[in-house]
Amino acid sequence: MSHRNAPLTPTGRLRLARCIVDDGWPLRRAADRFGVSVPTAQRWAGRYREHGEAGMLDRSSRPHFSPRRLDRRTERRILGLRVARRWGPERIAYRLRLNPSTVHKVLVRYQAPPLAWTDPATGARLRARPKPRRYEHEAPGDLVHVDVKKLGRIPDGGGHRVHGRAKGNRVKKSARPGMACVHNAVDDHSRLAYSEVLPDERKETTAAFWGRANTYFTESGITVKRVLTDNGSPYRSKVFAEALGEVVHRRTRPYRPQTNGKVERFNRTLEQEWAYARPYLSEAERVAALPEFLHTYNHHRGHTALKGLTPASRVPNLCGENS
Repeated sequence: MSHRNAPLTPTGRLRLARCIVDDGWPLRRAADRFGVSVPTAQRWAGRYREHGEAGMLDRSSRPHFSPRRLDRRTERRILGLRVARRWGPERIAYRLRLNPSTVHKVLVRYQAPPLAWTDPATGARLRARPKPRRYEHEAPGDLVHVDVKKLGRIPDGGGHRVHGRAKGNRVKKSARPGMACVHNAVDDHSRLAYSEVLPDERKETTAAFWGRANTYFTESGITVKRVLTDNGSPYRSKVFAEALGEVVHRRTRPYRPQTNGKVERFNRTLEQEWAYARPYLSEAERVAALPEFLHTYNHHRGHTALKGLTPASRVPNLCGENS
């Protein structure tokens, strides 16, 4: 498409063509007058003779023939998998042994709506693009999110972040330190967090963690009314139910971690700002740094969802305890 200030807009092309065809100007004179080459002047004069004023408009640059374009049968298979399976371009491409960008172009060409714009159950297109369903309980303690984040333990002397992957990964399986389970509890309203690094996620360990977390929230002036967890076996045990007592226990739908999104987001912050924030020489050193991170997170770190406020600022009588 030509620029509005270009010398040969549709109006300028028409003037050039009329000078040549109607007024009989030589091609070179007309080309010099309008600041274009002789072949360009000849092309627009020819289009004017053939199509009149309509020939002065821009034409599509799409080729008349595309020998390397996918055949209709393959395109129908792509659309069929999209409708029947509701797969994305990468998965369809892997199934049909195509390039994901090629599959994406086919879906765009046939105006297939993005998967986020369709109903997950029926595949029908929604009237409008769905917005994220966000919620926040009105008071601290109305709901507490609980989850476990697994992290690889750091061997004594440091791992690959200290020595590099070439040397840090040369550890025998029998000598590997294993996994550490970081148990987290996050208040829905204030985002106040409590965490512990424990050796496992068995029902007894999980129940004991909740007892200490509940004590922390109580000492902070928060009375917990509900707890939200996933459907892991420790959370479905009688031991955990007894530890909850009168606290109402709710579980997320299967395969829907978004429901417990606040603690899932806290898990990522935990990784970025504590677990992998700097190289540690041992697991004990990293565990010792956890209380400092939690204090900073609860009392000094501004939270974007709270408009820059700290979690402690949303808990009555807790803001002064930030020394």
